[in-house]
Amino acid sequence: MDLRAYQRARLARDPRFDGRFFIGVTSTGIYCRPICPAPTALEKNVRYFPTAAAAAEAGFRPCLRCRPEASPGTPAWLGTSATVSRALKLIGESALDDAGVDRLAERLGIGARHLRRLFLRYLGATPVAVAQTRRVHFAKNLIDETDLSMTQIALAAGFGSVRRFNATFHNLYGRTPSDLRKASSRTSNGHEPGSYTVRLGYRPPYDWNSMISFLAARAIPGVETVTPEEYRRTIRIDGRAGTIAVRAAPKNYLALEIRYPDPAALFRIVERVRRIFDAAADPSEIARNFERDVRLAPLVRAYPGLRVPGCWDGFEMTVRAILGQQVSVKGASTMAGRVAAAFGSTNEDGVLFPLPESLAEADLTQVGVTRQRAQSIRALAAATARGEIAFNGSLDPAEFERQITHIPGIGPWTAQYVAMRLGESDAFPAGDLYLRDVGRESETWRPWRAYAAMYLWKGSQ
Repeated sequence: MDLRAYQRARLARDPRFDGRFFIGVTSTGIYCRPICPAPTALEKNVRYFPTAAAAAEAGFRPCLRCRPEASPGTPAWLGTSATVSRALKLIGESALDDAGVDRLAERLGIGARHLRRLFLRYLGATPVAVAQTRRVHFAKNLIDETDLSMTQIALAAGFGSVRRFNATFHNLYGRTPSDLRKASSRTSNGHEPGSYTVRLGYRPPYDWNSMISFLAARAIPGVETVTPEEYRRTIRIDGRAGTIAVRAAPKNYLALEIRYPDPAALFRIVERVRRIFDAAADPSEIARNFERDVRLAPLVRAYPGLRVPGCWDGFEMTVRAILGQQVSVKGASTMAGRVAAAFGSTNEDGVLFPLPESLAEADLTQVGVTRQRAQSIRALAAATARGEIAFNGSLDPAEFERQITHIPGIGPWTAQYVAMRLGESDAFPAGDLYLRDVGRESETWRPWRAYAAMYLWKGSQ
């Protein structure tokens, strides 16, 4: 941790550092975001923590004024090992809700003791503490921003029981969840059951126009609808269907509207949407590392806050990438829409992209897919259905590329592009038409080569 930089950021209440670190004030026992509006504490009373979980583990309580739960979150790649980054992605998919640390470590190919050591070294807290803090923060957001009952909030945040939920909050905040809601300054969102609104914080600047333009060009008709103001799509999780809609909002937030029948899945839905819009990125850190590069520096100045667009579902996005081989972006979107309409399911909200099981035996040539690409998609679908290919971030990029390139018709470019859209900040589709001439120069852009690719693509338009 660069303490002098953090001291300056704290005194300036610099929003670019929001979520990069947290401040524990020993005189009050409270931890805050660096943008907290409370009177500035004396430096002798301040401790700095890399994560909210580390501050909580040290015995500090979350501030009710700046609401640490509403911060953008620590970028998964910032100062952590690759293993910790992959573990954080799995925790975001509720990996520890279904199994313990031993199983999480097994999925990452290491021992549980070593995983705990890595978390303590890089994040200042154990995997369980990190997951617990995420659950508490998510629950606090729901208390402040929704009309969900406390039972529903406990379920959505992954608490095993309402009793445990109440005890955790009373221990952490000194108040019950109901007391926190009464003290909240929120206004009722007035939404019908199954409809929720959540705010997603980010560090400024944020290039919304570039993000929405990228998603619009690649939207799958019937599945996704994109306008300059909004991204909307159908979703499926745990066998149930719903929709999400995302808009830019004031004060460094994105407004997320969710329609989904089961609040238990809200945490995973929100985490996936964060990845789609790269809400945890640190644009100032990325810009600082590109500012002296002759090729990238002018692009960083021209497009401040450019993000790497993610995806809702890795399988869906890989099918879309296969369809996009050697055709225009628009042509690939049209073909993906035909595949979705023919083999997916339809409800009142639109088309749900077909599951791997549906495409494993599908005759895709009926909707105009070439025979070679149809074979690639069927092979991909069959391997995904058998669990042989994982799109959850548990594999390092090299292993992911090795697995997915076993599918006929998927080469290194497609593998790296998919990894990039899945949130691998250092993925780089070097075989791309606009990236071929960078050569070894790209090695100097690690670990942000995915962002470099986005800037170079943007500059080629």
